[in-house]
Amino acid sequence: MARTRQVLSKSHDIVVAPGDHKQKVRALNDLLGEFLDTEAMGRQAMGKHLEGRPPAQVRDFLEVFRALFVRTYVQRLLLFDVPEFGYTGEKVTGDTATVETEIVTPKDRFGVSYRMRKVADGWRATDILVEDASLGDNFRAQFDAALAKESFDALMERLRKKVTAPEKPGR
Repeated sequence: MARTRQVLSKSHDIVVAPGDHKQKVRALNDLLGEFLDTEAMGRQAMGKHLEGRPPAQVRDFLEVFRALFVRTYVQRLLLFDVPEFGYTGEKVTGDTATVETEIVTPKDRFGVSYRMRKVADGWRATDILVEDASLGDNFRAQFDAALAKESFDALMERLRKKVTAPEKPGR
């Protein structure tokens, strides 16, 4: 819980600090890039679609997924009106843990669970559940649907375009 609390506290400080949108996005990207295990998330999201792919193609997907996931998560944080974070519990089993939190805004409150894994340099989030809906599973459903209609290369091109599109200020 301590690692999650530290990251969310710093996230809050960045969101409420003076500065322009681009500065906040950069600061949140740096902070969350070290907290989120986007490789584990990307492998969960793509599932069987990575099997048999050349290592370079897998690395390419994981890099694009990392940029897309962190960008999406950062933009969501910036949409909240001065979010506060509450901590409702943690469950640790060996080298995995689940940290239960709440995002509290003046208008709403909802649960966010972080599935964590212990790595050499501390704890990293391997999935995020918002109101019990897994972001990894959500991406997997989207990727499954997309790959039923288009090639892996076409999906990668669409993901690259999303990552390189200009950012939209949240405020």
